[in-house]
This record gives sequence, C-alpha cells and structure tokens, in this order.
Amino acid sequence: MCVSAAHTENRGTAYNAGMSNTIRVLPFAGADGPTNMSADEALLESAAAGGGASLRYYTWSEPTLSLGYFQPAADRLNDPKLARLAWVRRSTGGAAIVHHRELTYALAVPPGKEWASAEHWICRFHHLVRRVLAAHGVEARAVICGEEQKLGPVVCFMHQTPGDLLIGGSKVAGSAQRKQKGALLQHGSILLHRSEFAPHLPGICDAPGAPELEPEALARELTEAFALDTGWKCAPGEWTDVERARTETIRADKYAHPAWNEKR
Repeated sequence: MCVSAAHTENRGTAYNAGMSNTIRVLPFAGADGPTNMSADEALLESAAAGGGASLRYYTWSEPTLSLGYFQPAADRLNDPKLARLAWVRRSTGGAAIVHHRELTYALAVPPGKEWASAEHWICRFHHLVRRVLAAHGVEARAVICGEEQKLGPVVCFMHQTPGDLLIGGSKVAGSAQRKQKGALLQHGSILLHRSEFAPHLPGICDAPGAPELEPEALARELTEAFALDTGWKCAPGEWTDVERARTETIRADKYAHPAWNEKR
C-alpha cells in the first residue's frame, strides 16, 4: 500500500477516539522458528473465531532465517552465511528475514469495523516504532511511494517498500500480513543490531550515538505507545488451552514439516 507524506506524521489517538477495545498482551518469550510461526498462526485462528485481539513480542532461540511464503527454498543457499542458519517458511509473503539480534512482534486483530484502522496497520505500527525511537533520540523515517528500491535479491531488509522504516538509508523495521475470515495477522521484525549472518544490515543500536535497546524493554515501550495511539486497553493475558494445543498441532503438521518448508 502506498504511503503519502502526510501519513508520516504523528496520528496520536484520533483513529479510535471513544473506543474501549481491549487487546490481550501475551508474555514476552523466545522460541524456535517453527514454534514462533505456529503461535502466530494460532493467534490468527483465535481472532477469526471471535477470540479477541492479541499482541505479542518475541525473540528466537537461535539465529533463524524465515523465508517468505512464495520464496524458493534454494534462495537461502545463494549466500553461505544464510545457508548456515536454521530456517522456516512463513505464512506471509515477502523475502527472507534474518531473525537474530532483533525484536519480532505479532498483532492479531478480529474482523469488524470496531477493530479497523483508518491507516494501514503496517504503517501505523511502524509509526509507533518511529515515535518510540525518537524518544530515545534516534531519528527514523518511513519509506513513501516513489522511493521503492530493491538492493538485493534474497533478504527482505534489502527491499525498501512503502511503510518500511529507515535509519540513515538502511531498513530497520519491516512487516507482513495475512488475513483469515476477515481477521488480520501482522508480524514483523525490528532490527536492533547488525548480525554476523547479515553484516551489511546495520541495526537501530548501530547508528552513531544510538542508545542500547533491550528487546523486552522496547516491547514494553511499544505496548505503551500502542495504547496511547489506539485508545485501546492493553491488558496482560495468557495463552488459552486451545491456542496452546493449536500451536503444537500447527507446528507438527506445518512449520516443522519438510513438506511445508520445502514446498517451493
């Protein structure tokens, strides 16, 4: 979706004024690739089935490459550094992401106009990131229409598309979406530090004079910013038994299975 220059301004709480939606914020956690992708899909299923909105932040138990849904598995073999990584295929599109020294988030929103956003959710969430970074003295900006460029063939953070967040010309935040029965899953990566598996990609904390940002602390700040921006109540919550069971089933049947990961 194209992002106009006007969309890069601080939107505050205007979109959901007067609304009292509650979004469940799940515990910060780290897991392997198949588990993380299965958990995100379980949240989408839950939202589609009337389970409400959820927000979670997480890390990866080992450096992992996630391929976009349509991306050939052979792409990861074109770079010796990427070929060394554990890997999983996402259910969302786009190119490969190196999940290493970063923070990942997932937002699941049920169908219905009360949950809708006047601004595309990718742009909106990235603007939250930008405002939190600005509070730390780090200047970032969103890519707008006409600035698109592809700087490399395999890795997502070498593709700059409208809504992506840049610092000094380098991409530091990118997100993707998937829908199911009107519900929306959006997940994305916020790059904090350069990884030895993608040394050409500097992170937020690698910028000159940038502060050190810890993933869990940043997640708390983003949750506070989300509440202020949307007017929603961000309530700590736990996974339901159904969601836990579905995560295990989806993992075994899909994201940990060669038939899924090697399908292209």
